Formats: sequence, structure tokens, C-alpha cells
Amino acid sequence: MKFEVYYVDAFTSQMFSGNPAAVIFSEINDDVLMQNIAAENNLSETAFVNLSNNTIRWFSPTCEVNLCGHATLASAFIYFNFINNNDTSISLSSAGGELKVNKKDDYLQLDFPKDNFKQVDMIDIVAKAIGEKPTETYIGDINLYAVFDNEETIINIEPDFEAVLGLDGQGLIISAKSNQYDFVSRYFCPKYGINEDPVTGSAHTTLIPYWADKLNKSSLTAKQVSKRGGELYCQNLENRVLIGGNAVLYMKGLIEID
Repeated sequence: MKFEVYYVDAFTSQMFSGNPAAVIFSEINDDVLMQNIAAENNLSETAFVNLSNNTIRWFSPTCEVNLCGHATLASAFIYFNFINNNDTSISLSSAGGELKVNKKDDYLQLDFPKDNFKQVDMIDIVAKAIGEKPTETYIGDINLYAVFDNEETIINIEPDFEAVLGLDGQGLIISAKSNQYDFVSRYFCPKYGINEDPVTGSAHTTLIPYWADKLNKSSLTAKQVSKRGGELYCQNLENRVLIGGNAVLYMKGLIEID
């Protein structure tokens, strides 16, 4: 078996920043093989896109995930640039629902379902795990979310990842209002083999509606302040969120399996 594989840096216009993802367009449906490939790639996600039925699946190095923004953006980037240059949108079915990516003039825009989240009192539990006390905590369909007053706090937090493993939710989103952007964030997901994800599109299904409400605006700019970093151009709709970003190709290769 032979599979073309693309490595793409998502949510950035500069190589060696943003969030790297592997993308494979294939009709492969062997879960064990897909997981082995993702583990071998050792990136936060590997996306498998099957154009025969318009589906996308994502695997971290340790397990399959239900929703992934940056690897979807990376997959659309490959589709528009290497598979169908004439298309301006692609729709894919996934475990996280129906997803769409639109090709804009100077970036790509994810059209994702909005998260359902509610406020919970996990302030002290989160504080023990990451060493700083949030002002609010929420639990969503996927993640735990903690809000802070200061963006410098977000930048400087050094979590105890063993403690983060014990928190509710798939991972932990932390965020604060920003001076340069509307908000900044970071995302920790050691349960899925990713201590810190560089730029997390799916986390913004929570972040966008939260900050749109707090700031009373529907269009927002965001920065995920990981070491690699990434910028996102966001819009809040009634039941959906639009998450825009750039992408660049790092490498194209061939996987050969005997």
C-alpha cells in the first residue's frame, strides 16, 4: 500500500509556526492502520480524508478524536492547492458533525458547529492543576474552559500535566482578553498525548461564542500564545462559528506499507 502524505503548518502564513498536521487523502478504512500511521507521524493530529464519501477522521498519536480544526484547515489547504484548484469550498462529514471550509481571498475559513457549554465551579481544581486561579470555569461538549483576567497570566502558566490529566473534559482551554487581539488562549490535552497543542481550531467553538458575548461583537481576532503561536479570524453566528486562518505546506511524502 502507498499513501501520499502532506505535512502542513495550519493557522499561520510562515513555516515552522502554527500547528503542524499530517494529511492523507485515501479510501483507507482500517482503524488500526490509521492509528499506527498517526502514532508514527507523532503530530497532534493526522487527518484522513475520503473523497468517495466526503468524510474526514482525525487521529492523535494515541487515539481518534471527534473534532479537530487545524487538521481540517490543513486538509482543505491540500484539497484546494493539489487536488481541485477550481473549488472554493469543501464539505465533509465527521464525528463532530457536518463541516465546511470556504476558500477566501487570503485565507481559509472553517464553518464549525458551536459548542454547548455551561458554567461550573471548578476554579480551585483548575488552580491546583495549573498554578493560577481562574475567575470562571465552564464545561463544554468536549473541553473544560477556564477564564483569566490577564493575558500575561495565560502566557506564563506552566501546568502540572499529571494534574491536568485528572480534570474533567478532553482537555483544558485557558483564555483572557487581549490588548493586541480580542482574546488569547492556550490549550492542554495530555489525555490525548498532547501536553500543549500549538493552535486549536476546535477550542474556538467555545472561545468565539464566549468572547463574542463578553465583548458584544460578532467578528473577533484571536491569538493562541503557544511557543509556535497562531492567529485566527473569527465570526460568531447563531448556531455556528467561522474560524479563519492561513496554512503553508512543509513537506510532501509517500508512505509505503508492505
